[in-house]
Amino acid sequence: MTVFVDMDEVIADTYGAHIRRYNERHGASLSREQCMGGEVWQQVPEHRERIWQHYHEPGFFRELEPIEHSQEVLRELVDRYQVYIASAAMQFPNSLIEKHQWLDEHFPFIHWRNRILLGDKHVLRGDVLIDDRSHNLEHFQGRSMLFTSPHNIHTTGFERVDNWREVAEKLL
Repeated sequence: MTVFVDMDEVIADTYGAHIRRYNERHGASLSREQCMGGEVWQQVPEHRERIWQHYHEPGFFRELEPIEHSQEVLRELVDRYQVYIASAAMQFPNSLIEKHQWLDEHFPFIHWRNRILLGDKHVLRGDVLIDDRSHNLEHFQGRSMLFTSPHNIHTTGFERVDNWREVAEKLL
């Protein structure tokens, strides 16, 4: 079985990084709970451009925290299946190298040959795609699993997994 796994908001906590950076820079106390149902910037639309700029800052993708239990479950999945990390990495200048370095640090058991850093996921062909963005799942011809993130809690029409323990229950 071939399993594709997205990075941002599936194994890497991009959402939390935006909140942390925003709070540190603005002396704010924005929480994940306050953002439920949308993007971080939607809670503070006057700072949309500043939050968007996080993606362009050196170190942003390199400093992300792994999503809870993603490392353990992915290690087990790698032992059973052909697992590929499939992440959009062309839009932001630093993301390609930083995502590669981040995977080396946090997921060294996923060989560089099993890392697909691309611009558009419509080219993926396999059995399972785990992603937090419904537009990436819509045209996937295998099993689509929507990984819960604050921005997608109202999205329907896909098999949903709320965390990595649920992924393990469904795939291991």
